Amino acid sequence: MPFGSEPRQPGVGLALSGGGFRAVLFHCGTLIRLNQLGILSKLARVSSVSGGSIVAGVLATRWPSLQIDPHDGFIGNLEDAVIEPLRAFTSETVDVGVVLGGAINPFRTAGEELIRCYRKRLALGVKLRELGDQGPRFVFNSTNYATGVTFRFSKPYCGDYRIGLMEEHDFDVAFAVGCSSAFPPVLAPIVVESDPSRFKKTKGANLWDDEDYRRRQHLADGGVYDNLGLETVWGRYETVLASDAGKPFDFDPAAGGYLADQLGRIRDIGLNQALALRKRMLIDAFQHQHGDAKGAYWGIDTEIANYGLADAIPVSARTSHEMAQIRTRLNRFSDAEQDRLINWGYAVCDAAIRKHVPQLVTRPGAPKQPRERHPVS
Repeated sequence: MPFGSEPRQPGVGLALSGGGFRAVLFHCGTLIRLNQLGILSKLARVSSVSGGSIVAGVLATRWPSLQIDPHDGFIGNLEDAVIEPLRAFTSETVDVGVVLGGAINPFRTAGEELIRCYRKRLALGVKLRELGDQGPRFVFNSTNYATGVTFRFSKPYCGDYRIGLMEEHDFDVAFAVGCSSAFPPVLAPIVVESDPSRFKKTKGANLWDDEDYRRRQHLADGGVYDNLGLETVWGRYETVLASDAGKPFDFDPAAGGYLADQLGRIRDIGLNQALALRKRMLIDAFQHQHGDAKGAYWGIDTEIANYGLADAIPVSARTSHEMAQIRTRLNRFSDAEQDRLINWGYAVCDAAIRKHVPQLVTRPGAPKQPRERHPVS
């Protein structure tokens, strides 16, 4: 059963945060190292928002074609099937084209142009209901403007805990990823016209009785509500892994000097507070094993020396800060930016896993930066 009524299940859930193409590339490094350690093919669920959903969408649609070793779980063609298509995608500017397309086309919004882009360039036109039964369940998270909570898309159902769920739907992966990455205000909202009768009333669905909530949903980037993508894995699985490529809060002594600046700053402070609370809750639960919580969190601004591993890839605090400050855009990333973000995601994921959940590792081996042309140090 969905929406928090499920008991904690055996297995590992992975949360992929938002952060534009910066997040896409950082999470590529995460996937590469999880695969080498024998963890990726054994995941029970992948929950994602925004840039993380772009990665999850490609992984989900390619899963049936992945060559998984039956003995140790290593995916032999992960690079060709998943990583390289994502790299190619981040080599092109997407956001400007879809925004302009939405501006000049009276029949489609920028968000709808984004969905078309995902279908065309990443081949994400596979229906959610057609995703394979083998492998993890993929959950793509967006934000419902009307209810103020996560509206999730997955193979068995879509919906949010305030209006109930649809067990019969026709959404494709591109639509789910588009809603999850529709950053406001330029790409959002994406409007979903629904048949109210398809929504099943679930426990806690206090807005289900008002048919208007079930008839039309205005959806935006999942990171507006939960930029970690944590909600749909936390409390569901015995072990939770969180890969966070979100940009840290920008400290600025001159902030708030103008009215327009104040409005933006208020928004940023609110989002930062919510994110900080989620991080604190997660890390505190891991450290003190509240409710038998197990897992690991790694962030793009994490100092790798804090893990205290003698054989971790040595990366300076200055480098981690530089990586975290890279733009949050869906525009072209250079080869050097791509390589360094992949290497950094790989390095910090490796350190977090081997420090905090070494019991998950079934393919031990020394870490080595996967992109040698532009290493991080």
